[in-house]
Amino acid sequence: MTEAPETTTRPQRYPFSEPDRLNLDPRYAKLRRDEPLTRIRLPFGEPAWLATRHADVRTVLGDPRFSRAASVGRDEPRNSARQQDTGILAMDPPEHTRLRRLVAKAFTARRVEQLRPRTRAMADELVDGMLAAGPPADLVEHLATPLPIRVICDLLGVPVADQDRFHTWSEAIVSTTSLAPEVAQQYIDNLFAYMGELIARRRREPTDDLLGAMVRARDADDRLAEDEVVQLAAGLLAAGHETTVTQIPNFVYVLLTHPDEWDRLRAEPALVPSAVEELMRFVPLGASSAFARYALEDVELGGVLVRAGEPVVVSIPSANRDEAVFAEPDRLDLTRQANPHLGFGHGVHHCIGAQLARMELQVVLETLVDRTPGLRLAVPEPELTWKSGLLVRGLVAMPVSW
Repeated sequence: MTEAPETTTRPQRYPFSEPDRLNLDPRYAKLRRDEPLTRIRLPFGEPAWLATRHADVRTVLGDPRFSRAASVGRDEPRNSARQQDTGILAMDPPEHTRLRRLVAKAFTARRVEQLRPRTRAMADELVDGMLAAGPPADLVEHLATPLPIRVICDLLGVPVADQDRFHTWSEAIVSTTSLAPEVAQQYIDNLFAYMGELIARRRREPTDDLLGAMVRARDADDRLAEDEVVQLAAGLLAAGHETTVTQIPNFVYVLLTHPDEWDRLRAEPALVPSAVEELMRFVPLGASSAFARYALEDVELGGVLVRAGEPVVVSIPSANRDEAVFAEPDRLDLTRQANPHLGFGHGVHHCIGAQLARMELQVVLETLVDRTPGLRLAVPEPELTWKSGLLVRGLVAMPVSW
């Protein structure tokens, strides 16, 4: 074990490079091999440790000796100038457990399966519209954006007619530099105010949706403070669609640029569930790392002693390419059997909507294989435009033909 105090180790600037499509910087492979825990400095905040190996990432995300709540009041390592109140994401048990338990039942595998037929009907309707528009059509506009928004609106009880507003505001959740700090804060304020209005409406007109259940938990059981209801509901609305909106075109892009795997999926649609897991592993959704965990005591990690009070951030994309866990990790293999990827996180902050996202991604791939087996990019790949200034990688638009 090596002691590497902050005062003697010069942090590397992080992220190491600007995102290049969905390519993972080769420095991660070198770090996994030679320096699995390394000192870094994000654009803002104090220096941190970066964990790159699968085992170490799991430890940081799952071990109670690493705390999210300890980030409150600290100059947390981050990608944007503003320090955002991340609500439930900045909590540890038991406070985290109290909030998560209130909404967890809406995202169980059983509840999500009940939503599958309606989600498939939505996907068919949206593909009908895309086919009617004729090629080239933008997959982002016609399918990837509206489907997750409709699903989360149904689940929460949010009017889908308001999607243009809250989808715009939700960018503030994943923005690093795409929005000026004052604009990002305004968007957050708008999202919270919008949720506050919906909650007030639920009090006047009770409903059986998730938002109605959260209001009852606040008013009848006194298990939530008012700001907790607003913040939790806004977070579910934003996170409940933003990443899936991004991952749908990412998945399709990877498949269309790996034509042998797309052909395999067309020939064997039963591979869709394992394809979704492999794509969750293979696609490096995060453009950078965020949400540092602070060591509550001295912890040995990756052969290094992390001192109490030091922050650690993790690279999930790197963990998902760890040679010690995945055979041929840089190869897309839709038939991969053992696939303990960390695409939905790990530990108490494991994505609460993981089952919902899985179902939506499966439905999209099943629908496209069924309805548009000849799907292909309608422009040369280098002409595709990628988003920038966000925590996540994704396409601005994806023109396709079929």
